[in-house]
Amino acid sequence: MGRILRPVSKRVQLPKLLVLPHQRHICLKLLPLRPAPQSMHLHGFRARVALWSISNCQYHHSRKIKFSRNLATSTTAGLSPWSMQKQVVDALCSGERKKASDLLLDFGYRSRSLKADDFVGILNYCARSPDPLFVVEIWRLMELKDVSMNNICSSLMMEALCKGGYLDEAFNLMDFLGVSQHLRPLLPLYNILLRSCVESKSIIQASKCLELMEKQMVGKNEATYSELLKLAVLQRSLPTALLIWQEYNKHHSKSIIALHKFIWTFIRLGDLKSAYEALQQMVSLPMTGNIAGTVYGKFYSTILDIPVPSNKKLGPTMLDFMGDKQLDSCIHPSIMYLPDAISASIEKGQPGVRKGVQPLGLAHQTISTGNKKVKIAKLDELSRRKHLQLMKVLRWSFNDVIHGCAKEKNYMLAKKLIVQMKILGVKPSSCTYDGIIQAASFQSNFRDGLGVLKIMQQENLKPLNSTLATLSVICSKALQLDLAESFLDRISECLSPHPYNALLASCNVLNQPERAVQVFAKMKQIKLLPDIRTYELLFSLFGFVNSPYEHSNMLSQLHVAKRINAIERDMANNGVQHSHLSMKNLLNALGEERMIRELIEYFYVAEKLFVYGNPSLATDIYNVVLHHLVEAQKGQIAINIFKRMKLCGYHPDSETYNIMVDCCSILRSYKSASLLISMMIRQGFSPVTCTYTALIKILLQDEKFNEALNLLERTRLDGIQLDVLLFNTFLRQACYKRRIDIIELIVEYMHQEKVRPNPVTCGYVFSAYVNSGFHNTAIEALQVLSLRMMSEDGNILREKRRFVDEFILAEDSAAESDILVKLFEDSEDEFAVGLLNLRWCAVLGFPVCESADQSLWAKRIELQFHKRRLKESNYNSFKG
Repeated sequence: MGRILRPVSKRVQLPKLLVLPHQRHICLKLLPLRPAPQSMHLHGFRARVALWSISNCQYHHSRKIKFSRNLATSTTAGLSPWSMQKQVVDALCSGERKKASDLLLDFGYRSRSLKADDFVGILNYCARSPDPLFVVEIWRLMELKDVSMNNICSSLMMEALCKGGYLDEAFNLMDFLGVSQHLRPLLPLYNILLRSCVESKSIIQASKCLELMEKQMVGKNEATYSELLKLAVLQRSLPTALLIWQEYNKHHSKSIIALHKFIWTFIRLGDLKSAYEALQQMVSLPMTGNIAGTVYGKFYSTILDIPVPSNKKLGPTMLDFMGDKQLDSCIHPSIMYLPDAISASIEKGQPGVRKGVQPLGLAHQTISTGNKKVKIAKLDELSRRKHLQLMKVLRWSFNDVIHGCAKEKNYMLAKKLIVQMKILGVKPSSCTYDGIIQAASFQSNFRDGLGVLKIMQQENLKPLNSTLATLSVICSKALQLDLAESFLDRISECLSPHPYNALLASCNVLNQPERAVQVFAKMKQIKLLPDIRTYELLFSLFGFVNSPYEHSNMLSQLHVAKRINAIERDMANNGVQHSHLSMKNLLNALGEERMIRELIEYFYVAEKLFVYGNPSLATDIYNVVLHHLVEAQKGQIAINIFKRMKLCGYHPDSETYNIMVDCCSILRSYKSASLLISMMIRQGFSPVTCTYTALIKILLQDEKFNEALNLLERTRLDGIQLDVLLFNTFLRQACYKRRIDIIELIVEYMHQEKVRPNPVTCGYVFSAYVNSGFHNTAIEALQVLSLRMMSEDGNILREKRRFVDEFILAEDSAAESDILVKLFEDSEDEFAVGLLNLRWCAVLGFPVCESADQSLWAKRIELQFHKRRLKESNYNSFKG
């Protein structure tokens, strides 16, 4: 039997081809439409045609709709609307969209009277899927059959369109309902549209939705405020959130869920004060007894809560703030602490008694609040399930505020909040303690962090990965590397290299490259991608081999070149570009190893990457290169680089001028140094200690000791802080020239200025006496300088006699190794060198001098120094 075509009952009007702007690439087919009612506006008609055109993109229709009679007879004959809906949904689930479309159209033509409820099941599936295109096809059928829309169908249609991302069509649906159906969209429908606008991060469409809500005066409920808060967070606009908070407090009764959302918003916008106030209002709700639960587990006050319609007389709306970009940034209020009365009660272990901070879980308890007494509702009146839900919401809010304290570095408030939680009977979670430890991390107090971890273990709470990472960072900052590494090993999944970078930084501070190698290998093992900070630290850790303990050589330079190439190759593999600091560390590494050719090559690379693109970084790069060129005695190259800097228009700073003054000591040109100092002063930079040190070095090279001493005295009179490097400059040249008088004068000068010597000072003085044949004096001077190096007054052995017995006079041959192991590990290099010097003097048979003031040599040079000062004073008075 051939196919039987169902004739079309009447001729229908065909619209012209309509293509949406974002669908011009889709070939649209023409649809048969029933004539538009006379009352329908052109805007609604075009909106409906546009929506129908979307559906047509996937289905083929001719100008006359043809149905398969055999298929219709076997599938839809005698079926109820419920069975029809089930067949359509089954076809959609199995992916047979053509079959589902045919079933829908056939049912529409076989059924004489259709209602909106006959499509609810299909629309429900389309809303969950979502399937906005099939929704439009249902809408087309409802239009053809003159089926009136109801709230359920419109809500499901709106949900499907919004979930599918068809926001423009959703707005058109709103217009269509109000114009053609005379069905006023209710507030839940607008909430669905607003939520979709917020989820798609479309501020323009969200503003459009709010304008429609204002125009239709549908009001706002809790769901509306929730979306408005998300929109405020999306805009990073604290004024908008505060306006919403003000309106909510004025027109609505308190809801624990709503307060929780406000707290969440304020924390993310950086307003810890407002979040804390909202938290205290949340805590006070259960205290008054007017708390009730809903079937959804939400908690509200028993006060009547009616959605408030929009009222433009109330002041500026959220739209006003959303459109004002100047209000996106605001000054955050100061942090608010717990009231004093609450703090006092916490310290005494008693419940808080002010501002709604009362304990939960106590039946028939009366608490005084000023001159009034408030009776707390019995916990027994709430079911266990509602009580657990209430505790959960309170815990969430406390966690948000505690994490806000961590962001604001307010450790004291975070500790008080967790005490308040325990008073209220809200059990802290692992997330709670995570916020506490993060707040403690800003004080680098690893002992507090370990104490919190111990409490978590007592409460059988497993620390989060972020908690372990924070503890590792705290321990790294405290230079507790073993603890830091142990916490890193306990992390099950690390998504950020930050804790590993903190450990690498500590390895750099303690000069432990071997441990740093293990840390970086661990990162490779867990496949954690390094960031630029990782490579900055790697260049600082492995960029040099011998420095500062030995001079560079060809072997060390070869090792450095291999390391730098390996680090840069790893950077290229991970797609990480050089930063200003990584390039600076690289240049420092090359300079420390005296790799001048490579230093110049990378300097040109740094110019292209940073100097030309960001002139503010130019001076820093130039200073690094100039410093290492001067250290390597490459004065002429340094001068050329300095001229290049001036020609390119980059401004030298104080450090640049000081480096170039030091460069003049290589050329032994006091005139050039004086000219640079003159330029330096004209640029507004004052000479510092290193400036005078360079000038004195030039004078001493020409053996102009008197002029150098006069310049030293002028430096002191100008209020310049004298340091040991300046005095060592004198001692070095005096030692080479065997000027014992200068040696003794400078040593006493240091004592008078309270500048403690260092090992270099001891070496120059000892060598000067030995080279001149004064061996006993050399030993005595070495003892005095070692004591002054160990303590400012030189009486360390008198105060701590155990050093003499344990280290200096110990007969055990391992005493020297004990000094090196124990004291060098504690970064007390000068103290260790002083003990070694005193032990060697004792081994040579010289008696131990327990105090520098007992030394005859120290008394003699002090007397000579005062005589010289008196003589100079009398000469200056006579000359004046």
